[in-house]
Amino acid sequence: MTQTKQHEHDVDVWVGKRFPLTIRRLGVNGHGIGYYKHKVCFVPGALPNEVVVAEVTRVLPRYLEAKVHRIRKKSRDRVTPRDHYADIAGGFELENLAYQQQLKFKRQVIIDSLEKFQPYGYRNYDVRPTIAAPEEYGYRNKAQFQVRMVNGKVAAGLYQPNSHTLVDMETCAVQMPRTMETVRAVTKMIEDLQIPVYDEKHNSGIIKTLAVRESWSTGEVQLTFITNSPKLPHKRELLERIEKELPSVVSVMQNVNPGDTPLVWGDKMIHLAGKDSILESLMGLDFKLSARSFLQLNPEQTEVLYEEASKALELDKDDTLIDAYAGIGTIGLSLASRVKAVRGMEIIPEAVADANENAKLNNITNARYEVGKAEEVLPRWQKEGLNFDALVVDPPRTGLDDQLIKQILKVKPRKFAYVSCGMASLARNLRRLTSVYHVDYIQPIDMMPQTARCEAVVKLSLRK
Repeated sequence: MTQTKQHEHDVDVWVGKRFPLTIRRLGVNGHGIGYYKHKVCFVPGALPNEVVVAEVTRVLPRYLEAKVHRIRKKSRDRVTPRDHYADIAGGFELENLAYQQQLKFKRQVIIDSLEKFQPYGYRNYDVRPTIAAPEEYGYRNKAQFQVRMVNGKVAAGLYQPNSHTLVDMETCAVQMPRTMETVRAVTKMIEDLQIPVYDEKHNSGIIKTLAVRESWSTGEVQLTFITNSPKLPHKRELLERIEKELPSVVSVMQNVNPGDTPLVWGDKMIHLAGKDSILESLMGLDFKLSARSFLQLNPEQTEVLYEEASKALELDKDDTLIDAYAGIGTIGLSLASRVKAVRGMEIIPEAVADANENAKLNNITNARYEVGKAEEVLPRWQKEGLNFDALVVDPPRTGLDDQLIKQILKVKPRKFAYVSCGMASLARNLRRLTSVYHVDYIQPIDMMPQTARCEAVVKLSLRK
């Protein structure tokens, strides 16, 4: 297809065409951005101020995608990545960029998102310098690797961006070491025992994904096999080998997720061996983690994130705090000793069970969690007579639900902290929230070094 013209108005551009390109800046996903004949060209792995020879990989009506054929002029901020697949798999987009520049980039992503959505008064927002992570590598507590056959061997790793081509990952410098040891050992066991792995083309085979989580504080490891059917051939031999060869694996689970689906997890969990959860400690509290529970991927920096949320809320002993999108209760429970009461909600029932159990585990008597969507639970609580002064939200990347925003604008909690992992959805949500709230500051926090991902804590106060 090298010479195939894909769009009539792009008569001089085709897949495989090469041309020199000056990289102007980084896009929100960490890709280099240049302009070829006034058309935007995205080049993964290229850095600002570099001149590269770009090779076109896709031609679309509004933009081009290309790869670096070679670098003519190198950025001073370019460093050698530890992972040789930094350019070919997702999750390492910035590993070739000096760390101080990564921090500046993450702050800039927030500024660019504000510029795009233009919430009220955005030009005057105090966007603070990004708080660096204590560890640039070895911080990530969870590996969720696809398992497929590659060249006749069982492979476990991540897909190349926008594809279903699996990159078999022997090592991964951002992961906690035990997560990778477990993935590699279990991959070998699957191969030795000839357990069928998933084949997307024919929707056949059993093992789709390995999810491995390591506790930062206890070193305990939980392993989950995500499978295409409840059947797990050679289960007994597999579990015997795990017990013998991987003493740190204290919990083995199976999650059944049949068929060709974009979702990684299915609804059915089966307990295979050991405990059904592992223990993590954060902010001086113990947290029980079941396989599907959400926990930030960088536990050490999570403590910094929650401390920043606490600072933004300025809590006192008379406050009732609502913890929306509560997960296993990590934010709310870590702040429970500073307030009168914490009430939280979350849509995953296992996470809510964990949150309530975590409250018991830490002898916290003033916190309670319920299953449900924040936008539905909140009005019901209010009808039941619950008044609250403080609100912390930590929504998924898609941002706050519209109905929840309506609720917030109606109730107008005095103290409000928005923890965000999606800067575009944050800026979009702020457009509506700033009709009632003033943005005191935005504090970026680097939770995931070497990636383009950024977190931020926003302090909001009611307009005078």
